[in-house]
Amino acid sequence: MQIMIILGIDPGTRITGFGVIKHHPHRPIALDYGCIRPPAKASSSKRYLIIFEAIETLIETHKPEALSVESQFMHRNAQSAMKLGMAKAMAILAAERKGIPIFEYAPKKAKKAVVGHGSASKEQVQKMIQTLLHLSEPPTPEDAADALALALCHAHSLKLVHV
Repeated sequence: MQIMIILGIDPGTRITGFGVIKHHPHRPIALDYGCIRPPAKASSSKRYLIIFEAIETLIETHKPEALSVESQFMHRNAQSAMKLGMAKAMAILAAERKGIPIFEYAPKKAKKAVVGHGSASKEQVQKMIQTLLHLSEPPTPEDAADALALALCHAHSLKLVHV
């Protein structure tokens, strides 16, 4: 099994979580994680630009070989779903411009990959990410932990293919 850098993105217009891991056959390693937080008072178009540019910078810095992004789930509010879809599109566009393969995973699938069941709480995800990546403390905020879970979910899918 090869070593691969994977960028996980948990899209949002207020907070976009990111997590970069090095998928190693014996032990995944967290390289970077955190959140992109556009100014709350910025226009929607400015927020999307900030998200896009930040993801481009992450791609330039870490040179990921795969992007793992949360697939959109249906919101009750159509406006919220559209905004989330636009934030997700910024990640997809940044990866596509660099020729990085894009993989989408449902939130429940990412939770199942790291915790063992798709209905895990945010705290359970954070604790399991801490354990799996040998971090000194749970990753915060939750959006960063979710992004790391998405990256690990993709790494898990690679293991299934290479077994």
